[in-house]
This record gives sequence, structure tokens and C-alpha cells, in this order.
Amino acid sequence: MQLLLLHLDDALELQPDFVRACQFAGACEHVDKATGKVVRLWSKQKALAELGRDIVRNTPANGKDPQLCFMGSGDFHHVTALLLDAALERQSVGATLIHFDNHPDWVTFNGGMHCGSWVNSALANRNIQKVITIGVCSSDLRSPERKGANLHWLGEGKLELYPYEHPPSRVLADYGSGASYRQEKGALHWKSISEIGEENFIDRMLSRIRTEAVYLTIDKDVLAADDAVTNWDQGRMRLPYLLALISEIGSRHRIIGADVIGDYSAPNYTGDFRTRLLKKAEIFVDQPHVRPKAETTRNINSAANHALLEVLAEYMA
Repeated sequence: MQLLLLHLDDALELQPDFVRACQFAGACEHVDKATGKVVRLWSKQKALAELGRDIVRNTPANGKDPQLCFMGSGDFHHVTALLLDAALERQSVGATLIHFDNHPDWVTFNGGMHCGSWVNSALANRNIQKVITIGVCSSDLRSPERKGANLHWLGEGKLELYPYEHPPSRVLADYGSGASYRQEKGALHWKSISEIGEENFIDRMLSRIRTEAVYLTIDKDVLAADDAVTNWDQGRMRLPYLLALISEIGSRHRIIGADVIGDYSAPNYTGDFRTRLLKKAEIFVDQPHVRPKAETTRNINSAANHALLEVLAEYMA
């Protein structure tokens, strides 16, 4: 396994014990905070492509070894699209993307890529057989089409979404029924983890993975506030259950790559006046306004990262 710390903000630096553990394990570190300020929240495709090339250029090649990347705030989740493409190119296999998140990240976004739109890029990759999104509790599922959701992937069966818990979602079009929902009276009724039961959901999830190879992306805002401190509203999954899901996947499938995001860092952007204004307006609307205490943030996020590193390293070795 190749371990990468991608420093696009200062989130990981604020966890020195975790960084030291990664360095002891032989991690490669790539620091590019200048680009981080450019691509944070959303980016033009050109800047993202340049970042992707820089990551590849500055990361020692270890053949087909899977890469595990920790990369700071969930504002960078669209960087997953770069890491996923690189992993699929190295492995040259079809794979299932397992996406743990409190948000579906499926919106339509023109002119670049948004941390809330990158799943569309993953679904468009010919080597991705299916995306399975797990743990959403956020308001993104309330009237999702009005919020830009690209729901046709659900109807095509290439995307399955299992909220941790969520009421039915009102929709405007007919999407039929799918493995993770049924449509009735103009609403999608989700097959949620709380409805299925945590133990039963493990078996259901495993039955929906039809490829040997999987890529895991973990946004820690899927976790309850006691287990992670993030830039976004958070879900209800607890860390031990997330670790159990990863273990069950890893014991039955080959993990060809993984990334972990969702560490809090103070938002910092560059760009022209309009770009900075739009980004600040978006986080004012979508992100919590209270800045968490530094010590609490460090302790909680470092503990979660240590636990995730341990379980992922076991199955990606």
C-alpha cells in the first residue's frame, strides 16, 4: 500500500500525532496549499487537471500498489475524481465505488467540478460498474431535483443510495424503482440503514457489490458529531459501524484505492472577486457558522484518522 498525505489545507498539520504515525509508516507527503486555495469547494477543470498531474509527478510509483490518501477538508471531495481515475488506470479493471458521505455529491455543475458534483464524473468513467453511496442524512435529499440533483443515474441502476435515515424525497419525474428505493405517489422511498437494520444492511451492501475490485471514499461528515468535526453538517453513523463496514468490504473484495476527507479547516480561497464572493456566500448558506474549538477538533479527528488508517492498511496491504 502506498500512503499519501495531500496537504491542500492545514487540516492534517493540526493533527501532529497522526502525521507522525503516517510518516513512520512511510507516507509520501504532497504539499500544495496554493492550489488548494484555488480548487477548494469548486474549481475549473484546468486547475484540477494540473493538480492531478502534480500529484502523480510527485508521488513515487509503486507499480499497482493501492494508494490510500488523507486530504483534509470535505471541501476537496472533488479531488477524489482525480485519485479514482488514477487508481483505475493503474489497475485496468472494472470496479465499484463505495462512497460514505452525509451528502450525495450528485448535483449538476457546469464549467468545472464541485465537491458536491464529482460523483457524476465517477459515474461517467467506463471502468466504474456502479457507485454505492452510504449514510446520507442531509437535506440534499429533500426535493433533490430542485437542488440540482442528477437523478437519472438512479433510474439507470448505476447509482444506489442508502441513507442512514431519511423520510421520502419528493421528485418531479418518474424514475421507476431501484435497488435502493421505490417510487410511490411522486416520492422516492429510500431503503435506509435504520430501516433495514445495521447488521442486515451489511449483508445487503455486500450483495450489491458485483465486482472484485472496489474503491472507497470516506467523507467523515457521514459520522455523528462525537466522532468527527467537519466543515459540513453531519450524519448519524458511528465510527465503530463505519469501521465494521470497511472491514466487511475489505475481507471480501480487493481495495484498489481509498481516500479519507472531512477534517475541519478554516475556509481559505483565492480567485477573482466574484469567485471568492460566490464561495463565501455558498458556505454561509450551506455550512455551520460556529467555528469549533481547536483542541476538540484535533483530538476527535486524529482519533478517527488513526482508526481509519489502521483498518484500511490491514486490507490494502
